[in-house]
Amino acid sequence: MTSALLSPASVATIPTPDGPFTIIEAGGAVLSSGWTASVDELTGQIHPSLRHPIAGRESPGLTSMTEAVRAYYDGDLAAIDGIAVRQVSGPFRSHAWDVLRSVRPGAPVTYTQYAELAGSAGAVRAAAGACARNAAALFVPCHRVVRTDGSLGGFRWGLEIKQRLLDREQGAPTVLF
Repeated sequence: MTSALLSPASVATIPTPDGPFTIIEAGGAVLSSGWTASVDELTGQIHPSLRHPIAGRESPGLTSMTEAVRAYYDGDLAAIDGIAVRQVSGPFRSHAWDVLRSVRPGAPVTYTQYAELAGSAGAVRAAAGACARNAAALFVPCHRVVRTDGSLGGFRWGLEIKQRLLDREQGAPTVLF
C-alpha cells in the first residue's frame, strides 16, 4: 500500500516542561512522537507501510493524545496508557513494545529485566533495539528502561529528558509484575 492511498495524518506540537512535544497521528493511533518541534525528526521513525501524507488539520484522536500528554505532565502519569499506538516490526520487537507499556511509572526495569519480561531472557540486545527503534516516545515508555548498574543508557531524545521523566515518575505508586 502506498502512502497516496492512506488517509492524511494529523500533527500537533505542544509545549511541555521538557520542550516541544510533537505527535503524528493517523487512524486514531500515534504513529510517532517525541520532544521536538520538527515533524521531519519523527517521520523517519514511522514504518514505511504506515507513512501517511501529513495534513495540518486536527483530529479527535490527536486532541485526546495532546490532552493525555498535558495530563501526564500535570501529574496523571496513567493518562498516556489508554492512547492507541501503531508500530510495525517483527514479532519480538512488536511484542517488546507492548511489554514496555506494562512497565509502570516509578518502577523502571533494566534491559535484562525487560528482555525477560518480553519472554526472551537472552535477548538483551534485541530488547535494547526495541527501545532504540520505538517511534512512539512517552506513549511506549522506553525511558523506563535503564542499565543494570542503574545508569541511564541511551535515549533518542537525550539523557537529560530521560532523567527528568524518571524523576517525575519516581513518586508514582508502583505495581509489581
